[in-house]
Amino acid sequence: MRKLKDSIRKLSLTQQLVTIVVFTLVFFLVFFFGALSFKIDSFVDKQMYGLVHRSQQNVIYNYIRNLDDSALYGANDPNIIHVIGTKDGRYLSNGINRIDPDLINQIKHHMDAVEMSESVDYRFKDNSLYTITNIPNKDATIATLITKNYHDEFKTTLISSVINIILVVMGVVFLLLLIWVSSIIHPLNQIRDYINKIRKNKDAELNLNRGDEIGELGNVLVEMNEELQRQEKLKEEMIQNISHDLKTPIATIKSYGESIKDGVYPYETLEKSVDVIIEHAERLEKKVFNLLMLNRMDYMTHEEILEVHDIDLREIVERVIVSSSQIRPDVEIKLLGDEARIKGADEPWRVVFENLLDNALRYANSKVIIEINDNYLSVYNDGSSIDQERMDQLFKAYEIGEEGQFGLGLAIVNRVVNNYGYRIMAENIHEGVQFKIWKEGE
Repeated sequence: MRKLKDSIRKLSLTQQLVTIVVFTLVFFLVFFFGALSFKIDSFVDKQMYGLVHRSQQNVIYNYIRNLDDSALYGANDPNIIHVIGTKDGRYLSNGINRIDPDLINQIKHHMDAVEMSESVDYRFKDNSLYTITNIPNKDATIATLITKNYHDEFKTTLISSVINIILVVMGVVFLLLLIWVSSIIHPLNQIRDYINKIRKNKDAELNLNRGDEIGELGNVLVEMNEELQRQEKLKEEMIQNISHDLKTPIATIKSYGESIKDGVYPYETLEKSVDVIIEHAERLEKKVFNLLMLNRMDYMTHEEILEVHDIDLREIVERVIVSSSQIRPDVEIKLLGDEARIKGADEPWRVVFENLLDNALRYANSKVIIEINDNYLSVYNDGSSIDQERMDQLFKAYEIGEEGQFGLGLAIVNRVVNNYGYRIMAENIHEGVQFKIWKEGE
């Protein structure tokens, strides 16, 4: 069964369609000739007996009216033979000589049997059908027979008609399915060609003009390609910025180290020169830490996300304020809110708040206001507002900030917040900018 499934999966859609149609046709034919053959025979017999009864009743009516032989049997139908047996032993018929001798003997035997109050249907060994009925008013009995050839022709015609109908219906269904599959295959081929061109870094366009799931898939692929191209451009710019940002501290550390080795102090004294090396090493450390943190958040597993606990948000905020307050001593930092809890791990949330506060201090004019509550954090600065176009790109990785730095900080913030089931947004308010984090549903 598994091999059959694998074989079917390897077929093209057209081949699968043909296989399904053929299988369905075979199933219908087998079902028709197998399960329905008995019912077909019963249906044909019922129709034949009905025809015999109607014809026989007409002859009985004419016989009671004493019509002569030319009008007694009605319209001349060679497939229906009537035999009338009278009380004095005579037999009147419109074709008794065309009846098989064994069959006529059996008919005569039944006609001579005990009188019947109703018509009785019989079947001969060659499947010939006949009906015997008494004619009480005339003391006679009539047997009406329909020939086997007519019975077989009717059955053959019926089966042929049913088969033709099945074939026509299956043909129409197959044609419709073929048109439908073709309407699927063509856009799928377009999508395949589009993906191949993208893979080879060639210019590609995809216009499906469809409102169904394939059209939606095409639109998603186009949007994904546009986003990938945008991200690729941003990454190239990021690499250039990283190279530029790392080049300066590395060159400084190298030159200062070589100078100190030669006994020369580039910045007045040995202590001051070493401080410069330490400062640039810290810059490098921070940049590398941000890259590692972003990568860690990208590959954070589902189990790690679930293994969270309530932590003291106020303690984290206070520690970060103490360590960051010297960045801009001229900016007032105000903390609002009492004890607050938030779900997650201590280190990621500390990085989140460090980045938000660092960002606020960079752009603030005179003050930064921080508000905390359970599962809620906001950071406001009274700096200049953010353009709406840039607002939509703030939390994307590798975006370039207003000062030309590659913006990993807010991307890290966004990843941490989303991983722990929170939401973040930035908005321009009260001649300033506010970043707000909150738990959905709360």
